Amino acid sequence: MITINDLSKTFRTEEVETTALSRVNLTVDRGELIAIMGPSGCGKSTLLNILGLLDHATGGAYLFEGKDVTHLSERKRTRLRRGNIGFIFQSFNLIDELTVQQNIELPLVYMKIRPAERTIRSREIMEMLDIGHRSNHYPRQLSGGQQQRVAIARAVISNPSLILADEPTGNLDSKNGEEVMKYLNRLNKAGSTIIMVTHSEEQALLTNRIVQLFDGHRVTENIRQAV
Repeated sequence: MITINDLSKTFRTEEVETTALSRVNLTVDRGELIAIMGPSGCGKSTLLNILGLLDHATGGAYLFEGKDVTHLSERKRTRLRRGNIGFIFQSFNLIDELTVQQNIELPLVYMKIRPAERTIRSREIMEMLDIGHRSNHYPRQLSGGQQQRVAIARAVISNPSLILADEPTGNLDSKNGEEVMKYLNRLNKAGSTIIMVTHSEEQALLTNRIVQLFDGHRVTENIRQAV
């Protein structure tokens, strides 16, 4: 599904040049659940943003589904993201003025899916994530764990081939964090490919591959059987 070769990312200003990623190589097969770990500032989120086509590399190559997407224009990256890539953020990124159901259906609105189908799909996924009873509530009326479940529902409602999660349990207590990991594992077992940035070794052990970054380099990899 994903192949990156010698991927690099450098941020430049008039006075400073900072290398966030340096010649990173990685292959991701369909159906994998991967944890990306490393100290703060090692390039984890930068890598995730490039994989999600939210940013572009300054060196190397990125192939997604066999297509070279390294130098796509912003318009083409946006078009490719829709329906193919779902994002789960640490800070939830829900829209306060929209209800739970409206937040979840937002990707389908951008894809111009008809309202009746949006309703059917959102209700199905809300039931799966145990938030159907909150469909007409607003984000501020939900707990942190419920907000993250809404964010997960929004990420997967378009049936993306790839789900990217940036510290999905970072703002949650241990109980809610365990619940979120349970849902991610359920989605993975249903066929979703998931790449997750995390600082939690315990949660990383629930994946089938752990990739370690340090100072923008991929330094180690642990392949294991996910539980």
